[in-house]
Amino acid sequence: VFHGRILARRVVGQETRYEVEVKAPYRHRFPLVSREYLWVPNTCGCPPLREAGEYLLMARRHVNHEHTLNRILLQDDGYARPWTPREARLVREAARHC
Repeated sequence: VFHGRILARRVVGQETRYEVEVKAPYRHRFPLVSREYLWVPNTCGCPPLREAGEYLLMARRHVNHEHTLNRILLQDDGYARPWTPREARLVREAARHC
């Protein structure tokens, strides 16, 4: 779970790749750098993330069996909410309890 700002959107094949500035990681099992690519396995824009928008995102690390693919994946049913100070506070509180 992290707070990120969408810098760019690009369709690559049958997927959408977002360039994201990581503003703050809240809870994570893998390290994040200041800029990441976030992949969505469709081209429909679901969930709808707009450029320059800030979001609270829950994604997972996807590594294939051959270890040739290592990326952050936001599934169709993934968590992507517009970021607000209230959302950030709720996530921080939840992270302390989990």
